[in-house]
Amino acid sequence: MGLLDGILGSLAGKLLGGSPQPGSGNQFLQLAFQLLQQNGGLTGVLDKFKASGLGRQAESWVGTGANLPVSPDQISQVLGGANLGELAAKLGLPEGTANSGLAEMLPQLIDKLTPQGQVPEDHADLVSQGLAMLGRLGRG
Repeated sequence: MGLLDGILGSLAGKLLGGSPQPGSGNQFLQLAFQLLQQNGGLTGVLDKFKASGLGRQAESWVGTGANLPVSPDQISQVLGGANLGELAAKLGLPEGTANSGLAEMLPQLIDKLTPQGQVPEDHADLVSQGLAMLGRLGRG
C-alpha cells in the first residue's frame, strides 16, 4: 500500500494548498475514487473521456509526459452532472466546487495510478484500496 499512501498524501496536500476553501483534499480524493469505482475503474473513466472527444487529455494522464487540463464543465459532461452532484452532496460539497476540484484532482490521480505509462492490471483493486484508506482517514 506504499504507492497509495504516497498518492493520497501528495494529492490531498496539493489541493489543500494552505488556503481555506470548501471541501478538503480528502473529500476530493474520495469523490474521485468513488467516480472511478462507479464508472468501471480507470479503464472505464478513460474510455468515457475518449468517447467524449477528450482522448488526448485522457492519454496524457496515463502517459509519462505532462497532463493536459480538463475543465469543470468537461468533467460534468463526461461523468454525468446528476451522478456527480449526488456524490458531491453526500460529501457535503457544492456541485461547482466538486467539478472544479475534480478538474484538478482527476488528471493527477490517474497520472499517479499509472506510473509506468499504462493502466495496471490491478487498477480495480487500487481504487477499492484507495477508498478504504480514505474511509479510515475520515474516521480517524
